[in-house]
Amino acid sequence: MKSEAAFTRGAALPALLKQRIVIIDGAMGTMIQRYKLGEADYRGARFEDHKKDLKGNNELLQFTRPDVLREIHDQYLAAGADIIETNTFGATSVAQEDYGLAHVAREMNVAAARIAKEAALAASTPDKPRFVAGALGPTPRTASISPDVNDPGARNVSFEQLRASYREQAEGLLEGGCDLFLVETIFDTLNAKAAIFALDELMAETGERLPVIISGTVTDASGRILSGQTVPAFWHSVRHARPLAIGLNCALGAALMRPYIEELAKVAGDTFVSCYPNAGLPNPMSDTGFDETPEMTSQLLEEFAKSGFLNIAGGCCGTTPEHIAAIARKVSAYRPRGLRDPLFTALEAA
Repeated sequence: MKSEAAFTRGAALPALLKQRIVIIDGAMGTMIQRYKLGEADYRGARFEDHKKDLKGNNELLQFTRPDVLREIHDQYLAAGADIIETNTFGATSVAQEDYGLAHVAREMNVAAARIAKEAALAASTPDKPRFVAGALGPTPRTASISPDVNDPGARNVSFEQLRASYREQAEGLLEGGCDLFLVETIFDTLNAKAAIFALDELMAETGERLPVIISGTVTDASGRILSGQTVPAFWHSVRHARPLAIGLNCALGAALMRPYIEELAKVAGDTFVSCYPNAGLPNPMSDTGFDETPEMTSQLLEEFAKSGFLNIAGGCCGTTPEHIAAIARKVSAYRPRGLRDPLFTALEAA
């Protein structure tokens, strides 16, 4: 028998997405950098004697500096975020192998989800519920691209390794209390398919059917993700998962992302669309490491909303609570993108 949670986690999101543009939070890494944490902050007492350098392994902070993560979540919620992401972008065993910490990956996800969930519950009201998205990042390894230019057939990870790693991550996120899953920053569609397979497998076995959002990354002006798909091809390769929303994030700022979001909004007619771009292009002289101010980013996303492209809006690298507050103000004046019958969408595409 399904638990009550199977019917309540994230259940209010579809209706909310039809009412207004929903706000997702901004960058976690950018905010962590503001705290200027040192090696000792990452190690804490638990990892004091670990043999590898740990500074920069942000996923360790759920163990050693949960106070920092809670403050960041609280700031995004105060800025108007409806959805906050767990600090789990690199919390897979595949990613944590680089630090020699694959064995704590599952625990990382449980802890991160609990921190975010506590923050979301504290900020929720009957009129404004808040949701926790369990973030599943792309991993530093690719299933369809060779890491060796001299050997196109070489691979440094298998589909099965990725599936098992994502399954472990998803189990931890589910245990920690996330309301939905977010497969994000996808640059290799085969990696994403491993995550989707793991999520389907987990939800079939547990009976807890959580919403899933899938977000790809267009890496350059070619309009393709790194593994070669155009935006429409990417959508058609993952639409079997029936995600709550499909979107784009990272790599590009909103100005360069515009044609691809427009394209996605057209082809994915029967699915909600999300967009959370970087704050423009990298700029090491900026406080956030990126060019765009909150006013600049929010104006660009306002135009997306006005054009009818958006159901979910937020920010990725370089964005802050100030960016999210500005985006929330700007897009609130516009209706969310409406859904269309899939048959009509197919006929239009033909």
